Amino acid sequence: MTTLSTAMLACAITSLTLIQPAFAKLDVEESRLATATQAMPNVVSRYQAFVSNLGEKYSQHDDELKVTQMVVHQGLRLWQQAVRDVQSGHLDDRSLYWNRLAMRELLKTDEPDFNIAAWQQDILLKAVEKSSRGFSDLHFKDDAQIKILLTGFDPFFLDRNIDQSNPSGLAALALDGYRFKVDGKQAQIETVMIPVRFADFDEGMIESLLTPIYRDNSVDMIFTVSMGRDDFDIERFPGRNRSAAAPDNLNVLTGANKQAPIAPKFNGGSLNGPEFVEFSLPVTVMQTVKGPWKVNDNHTVSTLERGEFEASSLAQLQGATSVEGSGGGYLSNEISYRAILLQKQFNSSIPVGHIHTPRIAAYDVKIESDIVKQVQEMVVAAAGTL
Repeated sequence: MTTLSTAMLACAITSLTLIQPAFAKLDVEESRLATATQAMPNVVSRYQAFVSNLGEKYSQHDDELKVTQMVVHQGLRLWQQAVRDVQSGHLDDRSLYWNRLAMRELLKTDEPDFNIAAWQQDILLKAVEKSSRGFSDLHFKDDAQIKILLTGFDPFFLDRNIDQSNPSGLAALALDGYRFKVDGKQAQIETVMIPVRFADFDEGMIESLLTPIYRDNSVDMIFTVSMGRDDFDIERFPGRNRSAAAPDNLNVLTGANKQAPIAPKFNGGSLNGPEFVEFSLPVTVMQTVKGPWKVNDNHTVSTLERGEFEASSLAQLQGATSVEGSGGGYLSNEISYRAILLQKQFNSSIPVGHIHTPRIAAYDVKIESDIVKQVQEMVVAAAGTL
């Protein structure tokens, strides 16, 4: 019998390790699936056929490129089915969220017919994330003369309410592809869903989405939308810093608070920009929309130097340190800040700003339906100014 040298044995073990299936640990979001399934089985199982289909195809493929294309396709199918469901009257954003996580869980735990490395698995996870959020489905019809981008958010604070919905996410599903006429011009809305995770923002998700849009002037108006307070707030002065002592959906805390705000990350360093920026949405016209809730032009900000106050202009905020923008100190404020900052950097004239919807507890189809309707009417009214 030939005896392997120590060096040869170490090399063989290393080679075997490199080709072992990359079974990744479930993250905090994915780990909530069991609790969610027990609490609301019909919501979580609504798109189970899509998840099962992904599993069947995943185990059949033995080609890395083909499996990546398949994962993108299955994620896109999930997004499109959720859009169809909502637009057919099933007003619920939660099934999309939980079945995306089920797809992620499957990709982490099932073994394909080829040896997959950790970096390859990461590509598949990112592929299903992007496609199931509508990022791969931003297509305006050729006759669209007014093009509008609207973003919504996933449900969040799920350890408080596992059955939490997010009206902004429901609005994104309800309005994806929505077409209407304004002064004889054909308008169309396209939407995407944004995760409630600090890491995605730090890694430049918002800049990646919006850079080609500002560069190519490919839309005419941008609305970022999230769940907020008692009424509708159009957030006039987003602030740069994070200050909310609240976790994201991965239960990550930034370490920021109102006494010690922290700048977000971007490209490995801090996000550089002024302490405050200002929206460019036609707020006066949006406030004319009648509905169950008031529409506020929210000027409230907070700085280290003055605390909370109503800011009258950006000039008044010069030299201040942002604690909370008009949109707060969490990701709702941050998506608006990043979108407006990028607009300024591209010297773009595309109107952009943030809508905070009324907040809801858990899920309320009647209230959310009314919220979506009022968002739609505000967007249509704003489009009439273009």
